[in-house]
Amino acid sequence: MTSTGPATPDKTPPAQTTTRDEGTQPPETADQKVDTTHAQETGAGSVPAEYGRPGEPVAVAHKSGMFGSSLGNDTSGFGGLQVPVLYPGAAERPYGSYFDEVVDALEDAAPAAFEAGVAQVVVDRGELTLVVRREQLRELLRPLRDDARLRFELTSGVSGVHWPEQTGAELHAVYHFVSVTHGSRRVRFEVTCPDEDPRIPSIVDIYPGIDWHERETYDMFGIVFEGHPGLTRILMPDDWPGHPQRKDYPLGGIPVEYKGATIPAPDQRRSYT
Repeated sequence: MTSTGPATPDKTPPAQTTTRDEGTQPPETADQKVDTTHAQETGAGSVPAEYGRPGEPVAVAHKSGMFGSSLGNDTSGFGGLQVPVLYPGAAERPYGSYFDEVVDALEDAAPAAFEAGVAQVVVDRGELTLVVRREQLRELLRPLRDDARLRFELTSGVSGVHWPEQTGAELHAVYHFVSVTHGSRRVRFEVTCPDEDPRIPSIVDIYPGIDWHERETYDMFGIVFEGHPGLTRILMPDDWPGHPQRKDYPLGGIPVEYKGATIPAPDQRRSYT
């Protein structure tokens, strides 16, 4: 006797029901129907409020020869590639979100320092950056921390960036600030200095938590934070030559402790033509 097994359950979904009283609802207009369809098709309901129109990107450097291929024609990354490095340009008002409020409050709290020190306001990928001249950095940070309209009382650190192609502004120090008082608002300050004069004033007395971050940026990039209470290397030995995260720092090889062998630098291991 052959068994056909248990009966297959019915997988038909149940009919959709609603508690909406259609009899008491006003009829939907043609404009409402169009707006609803457009929102469903474009996903407008999940898109955050728009930010201000960003400026035209500026090419600050070019990468060649290594990495950056998006065409799948050179998986090794070595093929004479020419890739521009783009930096977002100055944004136009309205900046959107809380950005206008932050910029206006900072300008009102320190008008002279703002006029002299803020080179441009950048809004990119939903983030606010103020490009600030080093001479006015400290004058702007005190109201950024203390003014009740701002209250960016926390810094999460300072990062170094090196663009050898940007003559007169090769080194960048990028500061990240957070306002706990105002619901984790964030703002970034970016300060540049030339390779020949790599000095930026320390802000340890304003934001004590940035102490070791300034030491690390000095160690890796060679930016001298003037006024720091103990500016010494934090990762490399005190007598280490150079600053390893600069783009012009030699890659070097790896010494091997037996048979006198060495592993050459990556750009010397094969001949790429």
